[in-house]
Amino acid sequence: MKEQDIIDGLKPICKCKGIRKSVFLKHMKAGLRTVEALQKATGAGTGSCKGKHCTERIKELIRNHPG
Repeated sequence: MKEQDIIDGLKPICKCKGIRKSVFLKHMKAGLRTVEALQKATGAGTGSCKGKHCTERIKELIRNHPG
């Protein structure tokens, strides 16, 4: 794994819950491909903003990492 991939994986997608990009990518690799499935698996969207910030980031991840 490249150093930049490691750094990129540490970026938070859900800031309220502190869930990093690498966690979402792991679940996506396991076959989860919808916002709802990823939120359920990670707990994203259940923080103080109720998904107002992370939902768009999750959608972007799905678009940028086709299965």
